[in-house]
Amino acid sequence: MPEFSQQNVEEDRLYAEETDAPLPEKLNPNTRYAFFSPIAKGGKSLIKSCRDLHLRRTVCYKTLRPEFIDDPVETQRLLREARISAMLQHPNTVPTYELGRDNRGNYYFTMKLVHGYTLREVLNYRDRYDLSQLMDLIVQVARALGYAHSMGVVHRDIKPENILVGPYGEVLVLDWGLAKVWPKEGNAGGEESIIDKADAGKEKLQGTVMYMSPEQIDRDPNINGQSDLYSLGAIIYELLCGVTPFQGDVVHSLLDQIRSELPPDPRTISKIPVPDVLAELAMSCLQKDPAQRPASADDLLRILREDWG
Repeated sequence: MPEFSQQNVEEDRLYAEETDAPLPEKLNPNTRYAFFSPIAKGGKSLIKSCRDLHLRRTVCYKTLRPEFIDDPVETQRLLREARISAMLQHPNTVPTYELGRDNRGNYYFTMKLVHGYTLREVLNYRDRYDLSQLMDLIVQVARALGYAHSMGVVHRDIKPENILVGPYGEVLVLDWGLAKVWPKEGNAGGEESIIDKADAGKEKLQGTVMYMSPEQIDRDPNINGQSDLYSLGAIIYELLCGVTPFQGDVVHSLLDQIRSELPPDPRTISKIPVPDVLAELAMSCLQKDPAQRPASADDLLRILREDWG
């Protein structure tokens, strides 16, 4: 896995002047965070680093881009994401620290700031790693998904860009902004969430086409954890072959392929020897019928633990 510089470790070194500084007599939540610096700009969100002046640490701060601040659907998505991220307390998810409103009344939430490389960046140098290293990453992603599914959460945007490899060997599943949750049993007749109404409408597909399952493309209301396993299977396929299961620049063509075609077996196109177990696992995850995929992330993990090497 990538080697990381010690620069960040030195920058985060603890000193008594920081740990022992007194808190103000009166705490003003509107002045808690300072020294903002942009990290990333998503499709609808802004991610910055900033200094938490109460706890004297640098954190990750996420809010909506200005053009979406007044969008009720995106505001609700951010609220849902913050709470899902906070409630999924697992070694392979990013800890959430605080949910609040800024001095203009807009939602934000703060998370642990993790330095590292995305799996996309790792894939860019795929030839440097052997399969056992790459599959170790998939094992940790599968653990996070198994936990999320057991808690009633489907991620719906599993892709290399949303998997982070940290400096201490940690593997973190990022960005729960498109996650699906359901109302309590017995409350099915309740008012439908504005997020679900938007997802069921004719808006742009939510997710990344290359890694979307057929049922996600078709906005199947019965989508479940098997959709995430399809996406993870597409990543496994890419790790084995160096290409995604389906390629193309025309979205409609890609959607048709995902709905109706199976990709070539990895053993027939990969430039490296592909173990039978891993090739069969990838193809199993990419089945059109969710019932023909691994029954759960735990089942996928059992296969990955086999002596495939």
